Order: sequence, then structure tokens, then C-alpha cells
Amino acid sequence: MATPFFVQAALMTTRAANSKPDGAPRRPRSRQEALKKLYGLLHFKDRVLITIDPDPDAIASAFALRRLLWRRVQSTTVGIIRPIKRLNNLTMVRLLKLPLVPIKEKSLADYDKFLLVDGQPCHNDIFRKIPYTAVIDHHPLTACSDVPFVDIRPDYGATSTIFTEYLRAARIKPSQTLATALIYGIKTDTQNFERQSREEDVRAFHYLFDKINHNVLRKIEISDLALKDLAYFREALENKTVAKDRIYTHLQKTPSADILVILADFLLKVHDISWSIVSGIVGNTLVVIVRNDGYRKDAGKSIQKAFAAFGSAGGHKAAARAEIPLENLEDVVLRKTPLAYARFVRRRLSP
Repeated sequence: MATPFFVQAALMTTRAANSKPDGAPRRPRSRQEALKKLYGLLHFKDRVLITIDPDPDAIASAFALRRLLWRRVQSTTVGIIRPIKRLNNLTMVRLLKLPLVPIKEKSLADYDKFLLVDGQPCHNDIFRKIPYTAVIDHHPLTACSDVPFVDIRPDYGATSTIFTEYLRAARIKPSQTLATALIYGIKTDTQNFERQSREEDVRAFHYLFDKINHNVLRKIEISDLALKDLAYFREALENKTVAKDRIYTHLQKTPSADILVILADFLLKVHDISWSIVSGIVGNTLVVIVRNDGYRKDAGKSIQKAFAAFGSAGGHKAAARAEIPLENLEDVVLRKTPLAYARFVRRRLSP
């Protein structure tokens, strides 16, 4: 089957990204060396918990790691720190029949070793409490506690790419289910190679392409919205504010941050808009989603500078996210109104 044209184009445009970035963490010299070290930290009697913040890249990476540990440990469980609510992700889990369990602090004693993929201990309060044996990720390196095994590659477009390389190094051919999950992880985190990506991401995609279920992948990709979600588009458009090349909008209350992500991606499609900033109240948390065109911009650094003092914040050059407990804003946002929170976000992220 022919490789899609956008993969061929990406292969030509990502070669320049192969140089090692300044300040990159120490990495294993090869995937074989990495696997040997990782396996050496585990025992065949270990009950392993792989923890993720469940997006497609994280889910796919977790199940690739689960496959790598098959018959090497007593059991492997993939645990999620929050419920999955985004329809694409629910469709992915349902159609691929991927078993996930919610992480409960009291149940951590049931496991001997903890592994984290597509994230780092500092990214979430739950992660901070867990003594990890290994962290494998592609997000920018953050200051975290010592972990025996670390393979963090912020120049990679997706953690799924890293695990595709691990599988190949282990000479394990991924099943159709796993290949479909991995290619979807690569597609979502690189936005079909429109976001930061490397030649390795393209090669991983090419390797997986003829191993996947294309009908299942298409169904996952088009399962974006529920009928009720259209009301959020109306609210977002009614509340929008445009300043130069930035569009801001705020939703009063949403059941999940996923609709904020969808809206941020949607609003970035507007002509002459280079930044989309969508915020909303999810439970007792102010969530801020930032997207930009990636040209001489850094959403991750911008959102960290704006919100790290109030909660968790970070991401990539073209995509970032902040989660701020409302209690942390008691002395900052005096009037607890949607307009006040919207103004707070605009003020912190004004150029």
C-alpha cells in the first residue's frame, strides 16, 4: 500500500530536526541498550503498573510497553489518572478493546514497580506521589525526582515513535490492534506531521502503515463530537475576543477539558489567527489550552511563564495546557465570574 503523500513530504522536511538539542537528557546509546537496562530493573515476579494521562499517544505507548513486558513480569496493568471523556479516545479504547483501570491511591500497594509513559512525575500531582522505576516520554524535560531509568526525547513528535523503535529493537512485530493504536498516537501528537516531528516519526509511521486496520483508524479519527457539544461552539464564538493575531474565548463550565482542546484546534484555523487560547472551568479547575502555528513561537514556555506559579503548566512549541485549582486563584481573581476568569487568562497571556 502506498505511503500517504503527507508522510513523504514530512520525510523531506524533518531531516534538519535530527541534531541533538541543547540540554537534552542523557539517553541510552541504543534501543537495545535501553531495553537491557529496563529489563534489568524488573523481576519476573513483579506486578507492574503503567500510569498514563490518557490521550492517544499515552494509551498506545502504554500498551506497547505492556507488550514489551509480556512474559517478563508477573502482571502488567495500565492505569489512568482521569476518566476518558473525549469521543475519539473512547472510540479508540472501545474498538481496539484496550483494558484500562482507574488509578486509586489505596490500590498502589498492589503493585511492585511503577512505570510512566508520555509524561513526567512533575506533570501531575498523582504522578508526583508515585516512586517510578522508569519514565519514557517525549515532552520537554522538567525538574523531576531521580528515576532509575529515563528515556526522554523532547525532539520526537510522539512517544509512540519511541515505542515503535523499542518494539523493532526487541524484534516484536506489533499486532494489528497495537499498530493501529501506535499510528494513531503518532498522527495525533504530530497533527499529521504539521507539528514538531522528526524523520524517526515518519519512519515509524511508514513501518506501521501496512500493519493497521484502516477502517478502525478512520472511525476513531472521525468520532470527534456529540450532538450536545455543538452548544459549546456557540458559547465559544459568542465569548470570543480577538487581539492582533490572538483569539481568546472562555467557557463557563464544561464536563471535560477535551472540548477545550477541540475548540482551540478549530479556532486556530481562522485566517490571520496565529494563537488560539481557550479556557474553561472543569470541576474545580481552570483549564487553559493554547495552540499556535509554531512559527517562532513557544506555547509551552509561554504557558509556563503565565501559569506555573498557580498550578501545572507546560507543553510543546505549538500546543500547551495549564490546569489551575480554583482555590489557588482566591487572591488573584476576586470576582468569581466567567468574565473575571477570562480576563485573568487574557492578561496573563497577552503578548
